[in-house]
Amino acid sequence: MKKEFVVIGLGRFGGSIVRELVKQGANVMAIDTDSERVDEYARIATQAVVADTTEEETIKSLGLWNFEHVIVAIGEDIQSSILTTLILKELGVPQITVKAQNDYHEKVLLKIGADFVVHPERDMGIRIANNMMSNSVLDYLEISGEHSIMEVKANESIAGQSLIELDVRAKYGLNIVGITRGEEIMISPNATERIQVGDVLLIIGADVDINRFVKKVIQK
Repeated sequence: MKKEFVVIGLGRFGGSIVRELVKQGANVMAIDTDSERVDEYARIATQAVVADTTEEETIKSLGLWNFEHVIVAIGEDIQSSILTTLILKELGVPQITVKAQNDYHEKVLLKIGADFVVHPERDMGIRIANNMMSNSVLDYLEISGEHSIMEVKANESIAGQSLIELDVRAKYGLNIVGITRGEEIMISPNATERIQVGDVLLIIGADVDINRFVKKVIQK
C-alpha cells in the first residue's frame, strides 16, 4: 500500500518535497492558495487543490486527518503556518512536519504540537559552510539541533588504522556507522576493518564532537 502525504505550500521547499515523494512512489495531495502553483503541480502530484488551510472547514472538507503525514511548507506567512498547524493538530493528524522561518516560529510550532520542525535555509547554510571549510567533508545532514551525520573522506593521517584502534567512540563520542570504498558500502563495519586513503566514513554524533574530530584528526 502506498504511503499518503499532504504538502501545504508549493514554494521551492514544498514543491521539492512533492516531487521527491512522488518520485519515491507515494500518493501526494498538493495544496496552495495560488492557482498557478497548483496548476503546475497538478501534473506531478496525485491530487492538487487550491485551498486556504487556515479555515477549519476547508481542512475538514479535504479530509486531511485521514492522511498519515502532513507537511506544512507555507512560505513567509507565519500566521498561516501556525493556524494551519493548530487546526491539523486539533483534528488529530498523526504526524505534522512544519517549515519554520526562525527560532521563535519553531518554539511556537512545537508548543502547539508540531511533531517535526525544519529550517531548510539554515540547514542548507550549515551544510554549505561545512563543505567549504574542509575538502574532507563531503556531506552534512543535521538530525537535531545539536547532532548530525557527516560524510568524511579519510586521509593519510588515519589510513592503516582499524576502527578499534581509531576508537572514535571513546575519544570523541562518535560512531562510524558506515564506510564507502569505491563501489563497496559497508554498513556497521567490523571493528577490525582497516581504513584506507579515500574511504568515505559516515559519522554520527554531536556537532561539537564531529568538529573536534575533523579538526584534530582529518585536517591535521
